[in-house]
Amino acid sequence: MKNFKGTFTALITPFKNDKIDYASLDRLLKQQLDGGVDGFVVNGTTAESPTLSSEEVAELFKHIRSFCGDKVPLIIGTGSNSTAKTIEDSKKAESMGGDALLVVVPYYNKPPQRGLYEHFKAVATSVKIPTLLYNVPGRTITSLEAKTIGDLSKVPGVIGIKEASGKIDLEKEIIKACGKDFVMLSGDDGTYVDFLQAGGHGVISVATHVIPKQMVQWRKWALEDQFDKAQADIKKYMDLINLLFVEANPIPVKKALALMGIIDSASLRLPMMELTPEHTEKLKAEMQRVGVL
Repeated sequence: MKNFKGTFTALITPFKNDKIDYASLDRLLKQQLDGGVDGFVVNGTTAESPTLSSEEVAELFKHIRSFCGDKVPLIIGTGSNSTAKTIEDSKKAESMGGDALLVVVPYYNKPPQRGLYEHFKAVATSVKIPTLLYNVPGRTITSLEAKTIGDLSKVPGVIGIKEASGKIDLEKEIIKACGKDFVMLSGDDGTYVDFLQAGGHGVISVATHVIPKQMVQWRKWALEDQFDKAQADIKKYMDLINLLFVEANPIPVKKALALMGIIDSASLRLPMMELTPEHTEKLKAEMQRVGVL
């Protein structure tokens, strides 16, 4: 099994004239690999997964695998609020050659904890590749509880979690319930160094699109127990990180990448819209201040 402890980027999907822009994607992949990231999530929320067809997901994955080879793990987002559809998409992800699944808590229909347990168990046991849970209550309303995560950690194939609540106390509870081998990845860039300091193993990030080297470095310092250095450095980038979430992700990060000249267009598919001019000016000024523009 590949190593899922590290710095992963939840890739955007660049669009031009409403089609996937593969030339921009290649520039982005090169910038990310040069920046030292350990792998990618394909078809996550950041990729605008609700607007991608299954054919586009397959095409996108094939292209990224071809570009990266087997150098880095590729995790495929397959979660939905239907267990049957999630299983179907997870089997497709496995057949495509995905290294792991990222499965979000079912959104909108608000299942109870026992329903969440059965959902994730059914998905994880339907495939042979590893499953990472994804807890993001800001988008799903329902949140996985530490006890449920602990129970799921005993299900074959469930190897870890992307924990995006930003609650460090919950992270500590999860580690206590699941043990230190359970892969703990942050899904909240602003609290990332705190997450590492509390025992986390890495991140699935949006901000890595813009500051890959810095986020890789914070983890290196954490592994060397140099948390003071990491805490001091993340403070320099906190305003930038906050601006990358000033509107719903991936609206701001696409604008940032366009400003950097990495992607040709900051366009998104409806119902998402490009960043407002007012927010764009603030984002541009902050990017210039920290030296990424």
